[in-house]
Amino acid sequence: MSKIYIAGCGGMLGEAFHQQFSSTHELKCTDIDDNEPWLSPLDFRDLGAYRKDIEAFKPDALFHLGAHTSLEYCEEHADDAYATNTMAVENAVFIANRLEIPLLYISTAGIFDGAASLYDDWAQPNPLGVYARSKYAGERYVVEHAHRYLVCRAGWMMGGGPRKDKKFIQKLMKQLKAGKTTLQVVDDKDGTPTYTHDFARNVRVLLEAEVWGLYNMVCGGQTSRFEVAQELVRQLGLQERVTIEPVHSDFFNAEYFAPRPPSERLVNKKLDLRQMNVMQDWRVALQQYLAAYYEGYLSK
Repeated sequence: MSKIYIAGCGGMLGEAFHQQFSSTHELKCTDIDDNEPWLSPLDFRDLGAYRKDIEAFKPDALFHLGAHTSLEYCEEHADDAYATNTMAVENAVFIANRLEIPLLYISTAGIFDGAASLYDDWAQPNPLGVYARSKYAGERYVVEHAHRYLVCRAGWMMGGGPRKDKKFIQKLMKQLKAGKTTLQVVDDKDGTPTYTHDFARNVRVLLEAEVWGLYNMVCGGQTSRFEVAQELVRQLGLQERVTIEPVHSDFFNAEYFAPRPPSERLVNKKLDLRQMNVMQDWRVALQQYLAAYYEGYLSK
């Protein structure tokens, strides 16, 4: 597979995929927000434009990465959430099948309801809110209709650094940069961090082996928001200056009102059984992430 079309490539995950594949493949990378010199503008919700652009490039594989990932935005803009996270995926399936090429779709640990403490690849999802329902609907459509596909479920994503990371690590780093010495962090949410570069590397392993299907793809070691915050502060050497205060999720109800499962912990059972799991322990990945993207960030 020498040519790959990557749609929705402007975010934290797209940056990792571009870095992982650009030296060995001819890429066409698009996004509605063309915020990089290697991106072209395209709205993949427009089936005609999406199909025309892909057919002109003639790729050997289609990676459909983009989605609305803010749970609160999705709750307040449900139509846009389904148009972007579900119906655009149907566009991708239609195009990939027409061109007889494999499709990569990114799913999420958020499709589970948290009633169990741990979820393998065969666990039954039960999405709670609009974001989770829209992503699970996309996952099901790919599994049921795509001829060849990889559906890879990510956990708590970290990557992209200050420019592109809108998730938990960057939110904490922003507070530390602003001089906060006490961080309020929920102690009732469990999950599994996922480093974007590990994720892209593991997709590459599966793509090259052509072992199609649905896979959990998260870093090793199940943890919690509170433990991640503790480890972040420790790795930054700030444990003597910064206090992590445990709070219940209700503490943030006004800002984070969308339903979230108490546990999103995934285990990469299929990757393990295929001996294709290259995801690192989340602590190691966090250390690499900080070194690659945050050197000098707190002192600027």
